[in-house]
Amino acid sequence: MSRTALINARLVDPASGLDEQGALLIEDGKIADFGAALFKDAVPEGIEVIDCGGHVLTPGLIDMHVFTGEPGNEHRETLGSATQAAAAGGVTTIIVMPNTEPAIDDVALVDFIKRRARDTGLVHVHPMAALTKGLKGEQMAEMGLLKEAGAVAFTDADHTLENAQVMRRAMSYSTYLDALIVNHAAEPSLARGGVMNEGELASRLGLAGIPKAAETIIIERDIRLVEMTGARYHVSQVSTADSVDVIRRAKARGLPVTCGASACHLTLNENDVGNYLTFCKLDPPLRSEDDRRAVVAGVADGTVDVIVSAHDPQDPETKRLPFALSAFGAVGLETLLPATLSLVHNGDIELAAALRALTCHPADLLGLETGRLGTGMPADLTLIDMGVPWVLDRYKLKSKSKNSPYDERRLQGRAIRTIVNGKSVYVQGEDV
Repeated sequence: MSRTALINARLVDPASGLDEQGALLIEDGKIADFGAALFKDAVPEGIEVIDCGGHVLTPGLIDMHVFTGEPGNEHRETLGSATQAAAAGGVTTIIVMPNTEPAIDDVALVDFIKRRARDTGLVHVHPMAALTKGLKGEQMAEMGLLKEAGAVAFTDADHTLENAQVMRRAMSYSTYLDALIVNHAAEPSLARGGVMNEGELASRLGLAGIPKAAETIIIERDIRLVEMTGARYHVSQVSTADSVDVIRRAKARGLPVTCGASACHLTLNENDVGNYLTFCKLDPPLRSEDDRRAVVAGVADGTVDVIVSAHDPQDPETKRLPFALSAFGAVGLETLLPATLSLVHNGDIELAAALRALTCHPADLLGLETGRLGTGMPADLTLIDMGVPWVLDRYKLKSKSKNSPYDERRLQGRAIRTIVNGKSVYVQGEDV
């Protein structure tokens, strides 16, 4: 039996509210015991000891919005490189999107992702499957078979499901499976051709804008369909104050509606586009400072359920173009935690609220047996140095693509050890 003791740790379990100095014992990949009283005197012989140095030890982070290039675009990212980036960022579970080539709309492809990740990955990988065949928005995918094969939710990724009738049928069917429906909120006819937030800045830069209403219209439509069907519905990313308000009101009515926000939309705004910085060209676009603050407030009060990286690797050839022609997307697995911690350091949100949005909330939405500190739970853990200052060098990122909007930014706090099933898969400054 392999046994490892993590001592001198600040144990933080956002699900239970635990926040105390103590220790944690791992036996054969599971959490065997933890708390302030554990190893109060000494650790028995025969147990490997890891001194956490008083740093925060929390359930491993879960990122439920990750794009990869495998299969089809492995030059951008593979499952292997994505999981290396995840481990370096303190993320122990990633949920990959189905907009691959071919799209994950078939049982064989779900199985391929699971097997490939098992063979090449350092962290847990679960796929979301396509909501419609080929992500075309016309015919429902075989949701029952896909869920049985291991799909944790259903989405058309960065394609908005425009057809309300198809969405209604998918929602109705999902209630029999207790499946989560995830939609990208951007009304196509309003968003088409836009490259950044619609407003004064876009006009001054001479760039076509995407109005905030494009996001809200889809969310309001889908909430009406939730009222009709009772389906569990999740907005993949919200970026505007109006969207947060719509979801807050839906939750107040008791509807099973949830949403996520990316770390970029919580910490950056449209002004970061600056002099046509293509690394800040995102979908949804970076919005105004008022919108950013409203989304942060949504995390603080629980309206925004999860924080995601929206990791979307793009190669240099698609980013070294005029802003209007460059690809949307930024890498984010390795900056998800430090970007979120900046909100904690600023006093915008409490540490517990930030970690809930990165651990137990996504676990609950997806039905994963992780995201909590508990006896018998998988020993998926993240050790966080809250105060360490550092500067991001995109060339040192584990991701194959380097399109980070945080390049050369000063950050505070990062993961210094990542543990998956009781095994350290990342230790800062060491080759694991």
